Amino acid sequence: MRAAIVAALLVVLTAACTGIEDGGTDGYISGDGTITTLDPSDREKVPELTGVDLDGEEISTADFSGQTIVVNLWGSWCPPCRKEMPMLKEVSEQYADKNVQFLGLLTRDTPAAAKAFNDKIGITYPSIVDDAGENQLAFADALPSQAVPTTWILDEKGRVAARILDPELDASTLAELIEYVRKSTQ
Repeated sequence: MRAAIVAALLVVLTAACTGIEDGGTDGYISGDGTITTLDPSDREKVPELTGVDLDGEEISTADFSGQTIVVNLWGSWCPPCRKEMPMLKEVSEQYADKNVQFLGLLTRDTPAAAKAFNDKIGITYPSIVDDAGENQLAFADALPSQAVPTTWILDEKGRVAARILDPELDASTLAELIEYVRKSTQ
């Protein structure tokens, strides 16, 4: 059953990121611009995200316990992902010493391609390789992924506090959302 759910999720994500002609938007379908925030009483704890990073080393959200975690579902092949990476880099650096950890969740990509892209942009935060989509599935009960890229913000208790499906997200909006999550954690 779990394998069927993962397969269905990957089909939906693949459909959301294929080159479908849609009249002038470079044939790309991505997030619809929605930003969802949850009150602390409505937040669901996400199961631990685990896997290997781009260097093949084990990594887990447990490594960042007690921190606000910004999780970004991405791939180096994804035009909106490539576009938002400089902004993610900027905000990750802004919050580097403020108990906020950024974490990529790499989908349908090779670690070598992703690492080369990160090196080019200067991304230093880690990514979990999630080819099977199991880590994406961890968000299914809270705020599931509906497009690539998707960004979630987990509060210090490991609960999903926000989901961003906005390919035009800017640094100030992301920073405001991080501050909202940090201040609203109960």
